[in-house]
Amino acid sequence: MLRSLVRCHALPPSTQLRRVLFFSTGTSVSSSGVTASPDPHFIVEYLMNSCGFSADDASKGLDGANLRRIIAWKPGLLGWDVETNLAPKFKILRDMGLSGSDIIDVIRRHPIVIVSNSKIPLLLRFKVWESLLGSKEILLKNLRRCGWFFSSNIENVVRPNMNFLRDECGIPQDRISLVIKRHPSFIAQNPESLRALVDRAEGIGIPRESKMFLWILDVLHGVSREKFEAHVKIMNSFGWSNSDFVSVVKKHPTFLCLSTEVLQRKMEFLVKDVGMAPLDIAKKAVVLRLGLEKRLIPRFHVMEILKSEGLWTSQMMLSTFFSSPGPKFLQKYVLPYKDKLPKLLEVL
Repeated sequence: MLRSLVRCHALPPSTQLRRVLFFSTGTSVSSSGVTASPDPHFIVEYLMNSCGFSADDASKGLDGANLRRIIAWKPGLLGWDVETNLAPKFKILRDMGLSGSDIIDVIRRHPIVIVSNSKIPLLLRFKVWESLLGSKEILLKNLRRCGWFFSSNIENVVRPNMNFLRDECGIPQDRISLVIKRHPSFIAQNPESLRALVDRAEGIGIPRESKMFLWILDVLHGVSREKFEAHVKIMNSFGWSNSDFVSVVKKHPTFLCLSTEVLQRKMEFLVKDVGMAPLDIAKKAVVLRLGLEKRLIPRFHVMEILKSEGLWTSQMMLSTFFSSPGPKFLQKYVLPYKDKLPKLLEVL
């Protein structure tokens, strides 16, 4: 594979790897001890001739900054034999069906791929995650975004967690799959942490039999106990009981993801400005999931304008007014008055 390169540069394969890495980082020492000018085409030539990359993928790929990061993480790479240790890794990724640009993205995000000693675990992780997420495209999207996929332990973490949710918690596989597709890291958490999360949900008052149980687990995975208690305290200050709070969590758990500051501001706006009763908000908590600046405040201004002109005749509940889909909202509250009240469009 490297004959032309070795013949051209008269270097053994392990030295060849050092040259690839050093030249790409802009550092090379000549026999006189003086820093030599790097060959900017060397790593491009290597990736094209030895690994089957296109010229475009090779030229925009493992640049100096990324290679320095990988070398700092694993200095032993400099002593590797190219044909034995490096080239096979690129071939494995090719065999997985990844394009040259995909491979570059994966290696930059997951340098552990380079040091993996066995083909089977790498292929297994890829295939398992592809199956869990439903497609290679979704997997690649996550590979580019997250840095833990290839280091996740399938046999000791992912499978035990899935078995626990399915067999002990009674959660259907299709529901588990939906959560995994949305938040893959949920299924890759430590099994003990997942069990503790289940205990926490049950301690709040969410039974395993609830259809919302898994979705609530998913939300709690990203919400600390401290943040949860801070939310309870805020809502208590507005007159919610603890049972009111749990009832809302059962139906609309994602409101827990709001920061405490945003939750406080939304409640103050809805209660003090709009005039909604706190317990009405508890019954129609969907309003807490709506954007304050982009949805609640603009629509409130629409309501104020219509009221000031004597045109507010709606008997619709305020929660429905705020949560109504955009086109329906425009059709009912804005477009009929656009000629008389053009400012309605301005406030949205």
